[in-house]
Amino acid sequence: PIFFLPKPFCWIQYLAVFLSSAMFCLFLVPLAIRLSWRIGSLDHPGGHKRQSSPVPYLGGVAIVVAFSVATMVASLIRPPNAGHRELNVIMATALILAAVGLLDDLKNLSPWARILVEIGCGIVIWNLGVGVSLTGLNLVDYALTVLWVVGITNAFNLLDNMDGLAAGVASIACASYFAIAVTGDQGFVATLAAGVIGCAIGFLRSNRYPARIYMGDGGALFLGFLVAYLGLKLKVAGDGYQTFLVPVLVCAVAILDTTLVTVARLMSGRSPFQGGQDHISHRLVSLGLPVPVAVGLIHSSAACIGVLSFVCSRVDPISVWIIGGLVGLGLSAGGALLWTVPVYPESQRPR
Repeated sequence: PIFFLPKPFCWIQYLAVFLSSAMFCLFLVPLAIRLSWRIGSLDHPGGHKRQSSPVPYLGGVAIVVAFSVATMVASLIRPPNAGHRELNVIMATALILAAVGLLDDLKNLSPWARILVEIGCGIVIWNLGVGVSLTGLNLVDYALTVLWVVGITNAFNLLDNMDGLAAGVASIACASYFAIAVTGDQGFVATLAAGVIGCAIGFLRSNRYPARIYMGDGGALFLGFLVAYLGLKLKVAGDGYQTFLVPVLVCAVAILDTTLVTVARLMSGRSPFQGGQDHISHRLVSLGLPVPVAVGLIHSSAACIGVLSFVCSRVDPISVWIIGGLVGLGLSAGGALLWTVPVYPESQRPR
């Protein structure tokens, strides 16, 4: 059928997972704020960090616990069609990655140590039978799978650079996954996507500008990994290129931000792993936009591309390439314009 509507029980399950994840997060965030102040887990002003006062840093714990409880309880009530094995492995992998991110928040791990763990997560996903099926060559598809997991996970970690930005983009991306999965009768993907949307929206209540808590690397890596996994798990009618292109469109804003920042830092002689005020959001603020407007503009762009990604999941491959090409040209033009915004001290001139 052109459009699939799931059974009423499925809608109840999706709604229950979404609401429970959101409510758990709303309940846990104030506790995380108190715990952060008590143990001194705070993000202090200074350097490239422009907030006026310290901000609690354990929001990722609330996100992880809320999502995990909501999805695992749902799986006990109605087991996944493929059984619990894949869900258990994915949850364990995501929790390990979240723990590494939390340790990085507290102890400042080497970026390479974090990347090695992310590579391991990509290998785990491939061994589950979930991965890129693009070239038909196992070694190439294997490498693309690991690259996707590492790239998208880090993209959302880098995107966590302004109040409400990463949580909002993650919820929009998973809303796109949810719409595609529901119309394609992919209940497992739809349920996990609903859980991510719930915890991200619940967290946004305290993370929007001016933020009272940050998710830290623990939350950003957790959300980024889930977005990467769901993109690989999602199936779209059509050839392998169509199935691959749709998740790329869903994550296009995060990919553009990571690409722009990485290239700009390398060309200016900076490490791509260092923090800085050179992201898309910072460039928009440098142009004179208030923080909420800059974040809202990025969210709106992600939502528009998400709608186009849903369209791409329902049309023929030629139309997919046309839409994808137009989106790519638009983002490239926007990135080229933002590139010209001076964000480094040596490129800034007196007005």
